[in-house]
Order: sequence, then structure tokens, then C-alpha cells
Amino acid sequence: MATASTAIVAPKMSTPSPQPTAVSVSKPVVFATSGLGGMIGWVIVHPANTTAVRMNLHKGSKFSFMGMIRENGFLSLYDGLAAGVWRQVFYATSRFGLFETCRDKLHEIRGKTDFAGRVVVGAATGATAAFISCPMEVATVRMSNDASLPLAERRNYKGVFDVIKRIYTEEGVKAFWRGSIPFSQRAALVGVFQVATLDQFTELYSRYLNQKKNSIPNVFCSAMTSGLIYSVATMPLEASKNRMASQKPDAVTGKLPYTSTLQLLRAVSANEGFLALYNGFFPYYIRCGGHTVCMFIAVQVLRDYYTSMQ
Repeated sequence: MATASTAIVAPKMSTPSPQPTAVSVSKPVVFATSGLGGMIGWVIVHPANTTAVRMNLHKGSKFSFMGMIRENGFLSLYDGLAAGVWRQVFYATSRFGLFETCRDKLHEIRGKTDFAGRVVVGAATGATAAFISCPMEVATVRMSNDASLPLAERRNYKGVFDVIKRIYTEEGVKAFWRGSIPFSQRAALVGVFQVATLDQFTELYSRYLNQKKNSIPNVFCSAMTSGLIYSVATMPLEASKNRMASQKPDAVTGKLPYTSTLQLLRAVSANEGFLALYNGFFPYYIRCGGHTVCMFIAVQVLRDYYTSMQ
């Protein structure tokens, strides 16, 4: 009877799972698929990011999405797309590549991978990736919002390389990292909330909604729920990053209006109200949740395809 019992249990213990496949993927492939997945996801959600940036930086009368389309055209939603895709080359590649590399290294040192370890690694690698990719984030914000500015205030960039050239010649290298602190702080929080909640909701929806774990419906529901949570948590930092990245020196004093995240948060809250930091929240949430869904699915498809070709 013991032998029969062992024969029944053994197949269950050896049921194939996606984990061995992920382990067998080399580090260069991990970085490459992370970057490609991030780029694919960004192409899909870029219009939501453009809308969020414009709503967040909009001044004067109430923002109107249809008014924006009538004034600038539907294709203006793709302003800054090239910069956004280049941002993913640096951000997604380093963020998720570094996360998996550091997570595996920590597992070797500690002999386990637990919740606390994932949170620490997610925060550290997220902040690092944000700092690396900040120049392209500045370019994305400026190009996305330029068409919505009054004619006299527009910079009229011709493309991503024109942005880089003009920022370097007109404002200096430091301008590429305007907003890097709130951007890194936001990325650290995203690393914490995304890692902490995505896995949890994957389990919960699998258990209580009878979804197959890691299936497309399961990933979609989990990512959108995770995206909602970290959108609420990080929107003030997103707003801070946008304002610092797009700001101009005062015409009289030559000083920038915002010098730190805390000073910006205080100034906006005092002058416009704290909820002004949440202008553009809905498209920002669509961007966060949508990009998470598209990116993770794209990364998994790319890695599955790569392993199937071996």
C-alpha cells in the first residue's frame, strides 16, 4: 500500500510549473525580454500617459479630453512616444533585469526568497532604474505636454534627439535629472506596492474567483488591482516628477520654482490644494495597470518563445 501511495503522490509532486523555465533563462535574456516587454507595453499605454501628464500639468479652465483632441488632434496623444519607448529601454531593462538578478543573488546568500526580501529588492532596484532612465523621463514629459502649452511657452521639440541636444546645450547636464528624486521615490514605492500586491492578488483571485493562476484573466485582474493601489500611493510623486521635469527658471530671478519633493508638495498643496496632485489620476491608473498587464504578458510570451526555440 505504501508503494501504491508513493506512486500516486509522486506525479503530483513533479507536476511541471513555469518556474523551472524561468530559472533556465540566462541573465542576458532576462534583461532583453524585460526591456522588450516594457517597450511593447508602453506603446499600448502611451496615450494614457500623455493624457495623465497634460491633465496633471494643466492650468486655468477645467481640462477637457475632447477639447484637447479637437485642438491638437488624436495623434497628439502619441507625442513623445519615441522618448517613452527609449525610457523603457533603460527603465524596464534595468528595473526588472536588476530585480530578478538581485533577487536570485539574495536567494543564494540567504537560502530563501521571502516577502520582505522581494520588497527590499523591488524598492532598491526600482529607485536605481528610475535614476538611470531619468533623462528619457524628462524628455517624455516635455514632449508629451508641449502641444498643450500656450504658443509662447512651447519648446517645439522636433524629436527625442532634438530634446536631448537642446536640454544639454540650453540648460546643462543637470537638467536631465530634474525630478529624479521624486521619480526614484515613486519607483521605489512602485517596487514595494507592485511586488507586495501583485503576487498576493494573483493568489487571492485564483483561490476565490476560481481563476487559473498566471492565466491572462488572472494576470489582468491582479495587475489592475495592484495598479490601483500603487497609483493611489504614488500619484503625488508622479505629479511632483512631472512638474519638476517640465519647469522653467523664473524670468526675473533665474531660479527654478521647485527645488525638492517636499517643497513642491507643500507649495502645490498650499496654492492649489492637495487634490491638485491627483489631477489626471484616472489615465494615470490606466497607464499603471495597463502597462503592468501588457508588460508582464509580453515578457512571459517572449520568454516562452525563447525557451521553445532552444
